[in-house]
Amino acid sequence: MSWRTASVWIVFVSALVCQISITVSLRWRRGAALFPSAFRVKRGTPSLINPLFQKNVEDASLLYEVLLSGGRMDSSEGALHISDPELSSLRRLQILDVLCSDVLPRSLSEITRLVKALEKQRGSLCLEDFERTVLTLVFTAQRLKEMESSQQRELWSNASLSLFKAVRGDLRPQHTLKNRR
Repeated sequence: MSWRTASVWIVFVSALVCQISITVSLRWRRGAALFPSAFRVKRGTPSLINPLFQKNVEDASLLYEVLLSGGRMDSSEGALHISDPELSSLRRLQILDVLCSDVLPRSLSEITRLVKALEKQRGSLCLEDFERTVLTLVFTAQRLKEMESSQQRELWSNASLSLFKAVRGDLRPQHTLKNRR
């Protein structure tokens, strides 16, 4: 192999590695922008970095069953509390517990940051971000119910409404919005 052929191969492999690293870093940043704590999960297992609960229809049904049975997220720790002992013993709910405890924003300032980031978001949300936005909407609705002061209730209500608008906007295709205006 001549030195020219070798140098062409070196340039080609270098360009390929550079392209892969740029693609991976852009993908990593896109997911981390809305929910940065998803990549800092403190459970110690690599499989729970950037966790996703709903991978199929059965998982979505399980999530609705948990929420309809009175499942709620603790406002201080973010822990998931499920009153039904049979449901709470399911191993599949471990990922949902990690999402609620470690990934979802719980303070009003974190949720406001999320809302601002969602307003700047172009295109559809990825599956992980959509799931976390819906779960954050559920959390804000639960927190809204606990608020006693009218000022706090109004702030949480505005955050909940903004999250709802973001979810609704993500569910609507862009071309139907243009046709309705």
